[in-house]
Parts: sequence; structure tokens; C-alpha cells
Amino acid sequence: MGVKCFNNTARHPSNHVSSPATIRRLNALALFQTFAEERITAGDPPKGLEAAWAARIGVSGATWSMAKSGARPLGDKLARQIEHHCGKDAGWLDEAREPAGLTPAEQQFLALALKTYRGTNSDGRKQLRQWLKGFNTA
Repeated sequence: MGVKCFNNTARHPSNHVSSPATIRRLNALALFQTFAEERITAGDPPKGLEAAWAARIGVSGATWSMAKSGARPLGDKLARQIEHHCGKDAGWLDEAREPAGLTPAEQQFLALALKTYRGTNSDGRKQLRQWLKGFNTA
């Protein structure tokens, strides 16, 4: 069960202080991730999922892109619109949630990383760690 949060002291599951805007964005990203995984499982190609999601929630691709990146905060109107189009109660995006666990895509990535790590020598492991530490996640 989520906890309503209206101030900057609310804790996000990753144990750092999150603002209501960050909680909304993370929850919207979780909804998009679920949508994308369902579509991919159904056989849809990954290309075009962002546009399909934007259409589903009734916004332009540019609006979703800015909201996803955090460049545009999810205001009340857009939050309620996303909740409505996803069949969620009003305020759902405002609730901090515990992580749902690893997604199948995350599990596949970790399995690949572990296989790569185990399949190389100490120099290869060092290079892999350095690459991952330097990878730009923004």
C-alpha cells in the first residue's frame, strides 16, 4: 500500500528523500514500463512504444518525453489524466510505492552481465566495471 505524500520528507523505496514530483514521475515510468512489457510480450516491436504510450495517455510524444526525463514536472492535470487513462484512482501517481522487484528485462540484463563477468579474466572484469561506472545513464 502506498503512502500519500505532500511534502519533501516522504521517503521513496530507494531510501532517499523524494519530492512529490519525483514520486509522480517514477510512478508514471512504472506505468509506462508495464505498458511496454505487455506490448513487447504481445509481439509488438519496441520501436514506437513511446508514441503508443503517449497516445494512450492523451499527450504528444514531446510532452511524454519531457515528463519522462523530468524536464517537465507532472502537474495535477496531467497526473489525473494519466491515472484516468490507465484506470487508476485519482491520486495514485502521488503515492510512494515499494519496488515491485526485478522486471524480466532487468533479470535478463543481470543474467547477461553475470555471464559476461564470469566468462572473462580479471582484466575483462575490471574493464566491465569501469565501463558500467562510466556509463551515462542520463
